[in-house]
Amino acid sequence: MPDFLVISAELAWPCAILLAWLCGEFVHRWFGVPRISVYGLVGFLLAQSFPALLATDGSSTVALLANLAFGLILFEFGYRINLHWLRINPWIAVSGVAESAATFGVVYAIALAFGMPPMTSLLLASLAMSSSPAGVLRVINEEGSSGQVTERVLHLVAINCVLAVFAFKVIVGVWVFQTSGSLPQAASRSLIELLASAAMGAVFGFAVPAVLRQLGNLARDGTVAFALGVLLLVAIAHATELSPVLATLTFGLMARHRRVAFSRTERNFGGIGELLTVLLFVFAVSTLSWERVTAGAGLALLLLLARFVVKTLCVMAFARAGGITWRKGTLTGIALAPMSVFVILLLEQARYLGIVLVDELAALAGMTLFMELIGPIITQRALIWASESPDKEEH
Repeated sequence: MPDFLVISAELAWPCAILLAWLCGEFVHRWFGVPRISVYGLVGFLLAQSFPALLATDGSSTVALLANLAFGLILFEFGYRINLHWLRINPWIAVSGVAESAATFGVVYAIALAFGMPPMTSLLLASLAMSSSPAGVLRVINEEGSSGQVTERVLHLVAINCVLAVFAFKVIVGVWVFQTSGSLPQAASRSLIELLASAAMGAVFGFAVPAVLRQLGNLARDGTVAFALGVLLLVAIAHATELSPVLATLTFGLMARHRRVAFSRTERNFGGIGELLTVLLFVFAVSTLSWERVTAGAGLALLLLLARFVVKTLCVMAFARAGGITWRKGTLTGIALAPMSVFVILLLEQARYLGIVLVDELAALAGMTLFMELIGPIITQRALIWASESPDKEEH
């Protein structure tokens, strides 16, 4: 019997990934639902049914692969960001900062009103600022969408993620050093960490294209070289307690502006990238428990509704100034719904520092699960309603 249990544990994650992939393919084909929503649902149900078999910790192979998968997505996400466009149309950046700040303020106020401690409310508000680059990019690639709404969503997600990482690190810094530290001290330390993370990503973004040009095989070797670069960058960021989120995002951004092009067939980093994506979305919800989800479900729904309304209204308010219609501005705000994977991996990174925040944020578990399942569907609908998906026929 012990041997059987060992074999079962070794097969648990491969079987979970296979089942999630099969369900995602069939449900997407039959109903048009984004695959990642199905991956999340299957992962959550399996984690509740077999909690011992799918249990992981921060140093497990599965967790490391999930962080690699997220790094690959963030690299590709950064590769899609055009800084020149932001300089030409600064209202996009203004709307990103405005919707992030407004979301932070509203979520913080609601959490305090429901009796949550100030520090917990601040953490919840910082995480609610963000949208999930993994969820948004995956839906965009799956739909093959392009256009004004698509590009604005990508840039707004990049802005609110950077702001969320900074706010989260500042608040965690205050949490850690609250006995002897201060807000200015925590803010300065977090700013230094983020600048160091961005600098490290920029170095990789300069070095890897330079090596590829020396080899003379940009088209053939580019995807593998960038994947290896992301792997090394994520490992260094974790070892030095820097931000792998900002490092890989900057890596992709720098690679784009070094004029290194991916072939269209290697979007999502090919078959290996697709496999890691399934693992990532299954892993993200395997860290949640049904008890935490139900305990925070009521507040989670209220916070999600407030977050959704605030982001949509803020982006819509700057739509005309930014050169698009009210309708497209509204759809852009709606498409910012996903948040789950980004939140989970930020919490996992905090756990590396010995800070376990999931138990403190029961409402966050509910928000994460709801957005894992319905966030990608909302983004998909927004892109279809904006007529930016080649398949505009309602699924």
